[in-house]
Amino acid sequence: MKNIILLSVLSFVFTFTSCKNDPFSKVESKNVEVASQRDAVSTNFAEMTFDKSSHDFGTINNGAPQETMFSYTNTGDSPLVVTDIKSTCGCTVPQGWSREPLSPGESSQFTVKFNGKGSNKVSKTVTVTANTKKGRETVRISAFINNPNSVKQPLLPKLNQ
Repeated sequence: MKNIILLSVLSFVFTFTSCKNDPFSKVESKNVEVASQRDAVSTNFAEMTFDKSSHDFGTINNGAPQETMFSYTNTGDSPLVVTDIKSTCGCTVPQGWSREPLSPGESSQFTVKFNGKGSNKVSKTVTVTANTKKGRETVRISAFINNPNSVKQPLLPKLNQ
C-alpha cells in the first residue's frame, strides 16, 4: 500500500512540475525555417572518375617489380580532397598523390608499385579515401606470376600402414 501511495505522489509531482518548462517554447521559428531550407538543398560532393578502374600486368616472373599509374578527374561540383591511399598489403605501394584540393574539372594521378612476388593469379585492391559521396573509391591491379619455386606436387593418398 505504501508503494502505491508513493508512486502516486511521485507521478503527480512529476506531471505538474515537468510542464512548467516546455522545451518547444525555446525553439525560434526563424531557426527552424533556416534549418529546413538548409536540409532541403542536397550537398554537393566531389566526384572521382578514374581513367581505368583496374590494371592487369599480364604474365610476369616472380620478383619482377611492376608499376602503373592511375589518373583521376574531379567530375563533381566541389573541390576533391584525397586524404589517403592504401593497398591491401605491403607488396603494393601507392605513392605520388597530392593532398591539395582538386577543383572541379581538374585531374591528377598516383603511381602504384607492385613488388611482383607471389605465384599464379594475384589481385590487389587500392583504396582511395576522399571527400566523395561514398568516401572510398577503389582500383585494382592484377598479374599472373610465374614462380618456378612454387611447383606443387600432386596429392597422393596415404596408404594404410
